[in-house]
Amino acid sequence: MKFSVWAPSARRVRVSVDEGVHEMTAGDGGWWHADAEGINYAFLLDDEKPLPDPRSRWQPHGVHAESRVYDHAEFAWTDDAWTGRQLPGGVLYELHVGTFTEGGTFDAAIERLDHLVDLGITHVELLPVNSFDGTAGWGYDGVLWGAVHEPYGGPDGFKRFVDAAHARGLAVVLDVVYNHLGPSGAYLGKFGPYFAGRNDWGPGLNLDGPGSDEVRRYVIDNALSWFRDFHVDALRLDAVHALLDRRAVHLLEQLATEAGALSAALNRPLTLIAESDLNDPKLVTPRERGGYGLHAQWSDDLHHALHVKLTGETSGYYTDFAAPDALERVLREVFFHAGTWSSFRERTHGRPVDTRTVPGHRFLGYLQNHDQIGNRATGDRLSATVAPGRLACGAALLFCSPYTPMVFMGEEWAASTPWQFFASFPDPELAEAVRTGRRREFARHGWGEADVPDPMDPATVERSRLDWAEAGRPGHREVLDLYRALIRLRRERPELADPQVSDLRLDTAPDGSWLVLHRGGLRLAVNFGAGPVTLPLGATAALLTWGEATVDGGAAQLPPDTFALVETTQ
Repeated sequence: MKFSVWAPSARRVRVSVDEGVHEMTAGDGGWWHADAEGINYAFLLDDEKPLPDPRSRWQPHGVHAESRVYDHAEFAWTDDAWTGRQLPGGVLYELHVGTFTEGGTFDAAIERLDHLVDLGITHVELLPVNSFDGTAGWGYDGVLWGAVHEPYGGPDGFKRFVDAAHARGLAVVLDVVYNHLGPSGAYLGKFGPYFAGRNDWGPGLNLDGPGSDEVRRYVIDNALSWFRDFHVDALRLDAVHALLDRRAVHLLEQLATEAGALSAALNRPLTLIAESDLNDPKLVTPRERGGYGLHAQWSDDLHHALHVKLTGETSGYYTDFAAPDALERVLREVFFHAGTWSSFRERTHGRPVDTRTVPGHRFLGYLQNHDQIGNRATGDRLSATVAPGRLACGAALLFCSPYTPMVFMGEEWAASTPWQFFASFPDPELAEAVRTGRRREFARHGWGEADVPDPMDPATVERSRLDWAEAGRPGHREVLDLYRALIRLRRERPELADPQVSDLRLDTAPDGSWLVLHRGGLRLAVNFGAGPVTLPLGATAALLTWGEATVDGGAAQLPPDTFALVETTQ
């Protein structure tokens, strides 16, 4: 068996395999090689302590321990008939493996996949599953990108999940983090020039300096492995604005090119979805038109506009979205900040989207996601403070918009469980630093220390687990029925999934208190105001209403926080 590692600056490299230690031979380009037999191994650089393989496929004993040989060919897949799912027309469901179920494993999550099918979901998106230090965490502090977190079930457990999802017609989206490594177990810098500069979360990758060819290869090979070896259908690329790359061909464009080639070889769609703070449509513009060629990106502007409309919160980055026309603008134009002033950033921000040529399905819309819940001091969901009718209005707008909708786990039944920030670093100094830093961060925003949950307390994880019994209880069951109905209508009525943003028509009140969304021969009328409104819609039939909303004589009578989706004669 051949063991290889890239360590261009090392003078001596050995590999410890089971009970033996073997000298490695320097090869081309800073790579070292050795032949040995065994399954547990680690590398020794210049006589330092043994380190896990940067390209490890399996870390059964944690990120500081030796790696274990893993053969992808040994897994017995049953998804030979799977041909993938395209993103247009899809509905995503974001979940965290550790808190999605009581068991907190891939196998436990498999038992809930039928719920997603019944809901109408097409793509299930998992928060990062790569190895991180400790047992519980969000996954964004991963340090060994190719090894699946063992407490979730390891590589075989993840493959069982993907296989089971495909058997039910569900595509799998995996959240991957290439902009930084976590603070514990990040040994990459000992092997080579992997890092250059810093970002908000830690050392950034060296993507364009000396030695960066292998660093880029490290990223792209990891991404392609998820597609090829784990049969994943899409990757959500975390915070790509932190990938600093001054080359003529950006890393994202290179990744899109190679993923496209692999997609052709595998004969199924492979989708790349970016999270970006840039508000730059270049990311999702095809390469032949000068863009990076990614397939979609998250739309925080739509979230912010909906959040302000539902909650009335206007602090921090929500400030600009208090404008009466904010929601109308993001529905019509995708970005609110499109070369315009951002008071939060104190500068102009973004670039306009050409809605005539860029379809709406390239932008993911959501009322909630892991960031927008978990990065609140107490991890409170919208359902903790927003009335059910108002939430229903937000859901109706989301699913009737031209954008690709995404649901955060439990949102579909207005879950009462919070989703809080948690970690489990074994190092007591690091654990205390994270705990103290979290409290200081929110103290600056007026929260008392006692109000901020201890991220290291196992009770914080337990509070964040979904209570599946809620889904059938009064007050929750009605919301679940609504989500099912909205997703079903989006699937049955092509007008609702039409991604052409430039054709979108809106009627709105000057103060933004009510809105009518035109979708072909359908009209969605929503009343966010404090008083009732009557809106003439030319309705011939009501497809879906909420609360005391009624449709009579072609007009919709809407009390506050109600909506009506109707069919018209146009």
